[in-house]
Amino acid sequence: MEYEPLRKLYYMDEALYAKTYETRFHAEDAVRLDFDIGGHPAFFVQTTEVWQLAYAIARLDKRVAHLSGQLPRVAKNQYSQKCLIDEIVVTNKIEGVHSSRKEIHDALEILQKQSERRRNQRFLGLVNKYQKLIAGEIIPLETCADVRAIYDEVFLEEILTEDPHNAPDGKIFRKESTAVHSETDRVIHTGLYPEDAIITAMEKALAFLRNESVEQLFRVCIFHYLVEYIHPFYDGNGRMGRFILSYCLSEMLEPLLAYRLSGTIKEGISAYYKAFVVCNDRKNLGDLTPFLLMMLQMIYAALKDLESSLDRRLLRWERYEALAEHFPDADDGDMRNLYSCLIQAALFSEKGISTGELMQGLHKTYYVIRKMLSAIPDDLLMAQRKGKEKYYQMNLAVLDDVLLEAAKENGEVEK
Repeated sequence: MEYEPLRKLYYMDEALYAKTYETRFHAEDAVRLDFDIGGHPAFFVQTTEVWQLAYAIARLDKRVAHLSGQLPRVAKNQYSQKCLIDEIVVTNKIEGVHSSRKEIHDALEILQKQSERRRNQRFLGLVNKYQKLIAGEIIPLETCADVRAIYDEVFLEEILTEDPHNAPDGKIFRKESTAVHSETDRVIHTGLYPEDAIITAMEKALAFLRNESVEQLFRVCIFHYLVEYIHPFYDGNGRMGRFILSYCLSEMLEPLLAYRLSGTIKEGISAYYKAFVVCNDRKNLGDLTPFLLMMLQMIYAALKDLESSLDRRLLRWERYEALAEHFPDADDGDMRNLYSCLIQAALFSEKGISTGELMQGLHKTYYVIRKMLSAIPDDLLMAQRKGKEKYYQMNLAVLDDVLLEAAKENGEVEK
């Protein structure tokens, strides 16, 4: 049975509205928070659907972790970087902030090489922090000061570049009021105010996040709502909220999920915003169950998308690896490893693998790598220059043609 938002019942039947609220709020499986939404105590109900989604996410996470574990080390690193770039571009796009894939890739390279150019590169803090999600770095999230530290390290520089007037001007958060506007400039949400109210609410939200008597997945989803409801800064709240959500989920589910969430939210952006609007409405009486259901569905969809992506790539990788056994000089172990690296680069990387990465991965000198690359037929090898670096990958279109011809010969497809 579909979970009807209370605000919908408000317009249908006044008596049913009041009765349903009392039933839900006092239900045995209701979780009541020390937090007010529009003057009403916040709560959510752990319905059958909520638990079914939680169990489905747990099962799917095991499957995704198994697939992720099958990735070769080089491929996993490259795929992580590709997904990281996707995530940052999309999370910025949701907030109307333009960032190109090149900008994010350049920031990655600067961090990897510890380049002196780092001070001039956009999104460096954001890329650096997202990178560390996969590495399992612990990010303190106990106090209001911790939330401010995340904001300063990851978002503040870019916020100031966009508009210096949006700098936090309070003791920890913002001092003045702020609101979220629709595209037609209608106020759709007003953040908490004054700053003392923001601090008190954030302390309560953080206390709930640490409440181990509540299922962790539910805490993480509800905390995401609470941060956006509080709206502690003038700008960057959405980006920060999704980063914290990604971090919390990376601690309990497959870490690669942290790099897939914003894409799923972007695809379901109407449902995402609608859940906020529904739960912010005073007529919904603090019931956050609709938001929890939406968020669990988003997480499941993101995991499903990740599973599909890994499945497809692993299947193709196995086919290409088998085909590579017949490439020129493939009986030589070093050449065979080079072919494998180039196939992985084509399937999993953003733009290929550099000479330096090949030297490091194959433990060969620059000149040996150059000689090995020159031995590969031109139609099999793709190369492109990006700045001072040259990147290589296998031409998968040629390999697909070979596989198709083989399938025709074996009668697997019609000629």
